[in-house]
Amino acid sequence: MSDIRLEQLTCSYGSAKAVDNVSLSIAEGEFYSLLGPSGCGKSTTLRMVAGFVAPTSGRILIGGQDVTELPPERRGIGIVFQNYAIFPHMSVGENIAFGLKLRRKSRDEIRTAVTDALAQVGLSGFEGRYQRNLSGGQQQRVALARVLVTQPRILLLDEPLSALDKALREEMKFWIKDLQQRLGITTIYVTHDQDEALTMSDRIGVMRAGRVEQSGTPREIYEEPATLFVTTFIGQSNVLEVMAGPRDSEHASATLEGYRLIAAGGSGISEGAPARLVVRPENILMGDEVALNGLVALDARVVGETYQGPMMRYRLRLGAQELVAERQNQSHLTRWHPGDTVKIGWDPGRARLLPAG
Repeated sequence: MSDIRLEQLTCSYGSAKAVDNVSLSIAEGEFYSLLGPSGCGKSTTLRMVAGFVAPTSGRILIGGQDVTELPPERRGIGIVFQNYAIFPHMSVGENIAFGLKLRRKSRDEIRTAVTDALAQVGLSGFEGRYQRNLSGGQQQRVALARVLVTQPRILLLDEPLSALDKALREEMKFWIKDLQQRLGITTIYVTHDQDEALTMSDRIGVMRAGRVEQSGTPREIYEEPATLFVTTFIGQSNVLEVMAGPRDSEHASATLEGYRLIAAGGSGISEGAPARLVVRPENILMGDEVALNGLVALDARVVGETYQGPMMRYRLRLGAQELVAERQNQSHLTRWHPGDTVKIGWDPGRARLLPAG
């Protein structure tokens, strides 16, 4: 197994930069996801690591070795694409053996390696089946087995679950993570699906316009977003227009509809400057909970309610601004309806002050 280091990696097509000065360090055995919208540069980054795309500038190091100029077959990398690329005219066993035959392994070595690889992915006994006899999840496992049988030091996964239906995606994302943990293989996973990234990753790099806007653990990315883009791309957030107030060594402050509030973040924002206060819907407390937790109470008006099974979702108006609160739907809890006035508040540590731009 090996670590990966990207140093000022750039890929340009004419004047357009698909990847713009990306630097990342991925630890040995880590599951690292590149997350972002279509066209943000995540797949191009993965293909540069694989050796399929040459960087315009920068370096790629694997296990301390500079592989920037090495061809794909000399990098010790296995890659699985979203379309699996299973050969339909070959059996499962022949598909998995294909790479080993190219490496001129002996018949006995190939037989043992194929058997072991199928056991790793939970498909023992499937050697004689063909693609037409496999479900989508089974095809994905065959694609993984075909890569793993060559014993790569790095595993790259490019949107591997996008072709599966929702129920199968849910099953496969846990299966892939469990397999990766058992093998301890360093993995880069490309996805546009935030749930996949949050569920599977040790760390996530959120990309936009060729750059990594923030890199951190799933908890850091969700609870401590560094930019407005990360805030709105990951989960749902209320983004409120505020005026930045004074800050001390630990906290920022802001004025919202005449209320003075404390928040996390705010570094580099000048007092009196326009800013954005970000708070997740699930972190907004309502009614008696606000006073019980000793929070600043804001007067809001309910303008809508939506039943969502275990949750109630309230649309609230606070002065000229709207926000959303989510609250567990339990019989002993107070319910509000459009037109009601309600006290709302949140823990200052659960709100973040970000620049307005």
